[in-house]
Amino acid sequence: MISRNYTLKKAERLCNWKTITRLFESGNILYTSYFKVIWSKSLLQMPYPAQVMFSVPKMGFRHAVVRNLIKRRIREAYRKKKNVLYDFLNEGNLQIVIIIIFKESFIPDYISIEKSIDVMFRKLIIAIKNKENIC
Repeated sequence: MISRNYTLKKAERLCNWKTITRLFESGNILYTSYFKVIWSKSLLQMPYPAQVMFSVPKMGFRHAVVRNLIKRRIREAYRKKKNVLYDFLNEGNLQIVIIIIFKESFIPDYISIEKSIDVMFRKLIIAIKNKENIC
């Protein structure tokens, strides 16, 4: 049985302002029911196949407590499900950077976020295959 690492380390989080700015200017965009996802191939060598940043706009949720609750739920779902994406990226020897932006105006429960993360990963894998011409 293969042991899986279900952690979200500091090196897996997107913190580089130049990379974030470049992503917003020229990244690829896809939408799911709850998220707007901006992604691009990484120009820098990273220790993990993906770096991710989570965002919940202040426009929809005025109170930081609510925004932080939603971000915690998204991070937890991503942490549990990321191995699907990592397996695909490791197969193709790819590295990407991702910004996940919550786009709804209500507080979703954890189960619906987890399902939406699954859908997001499927769409992201298809988009990467199309962009990189991987079969």
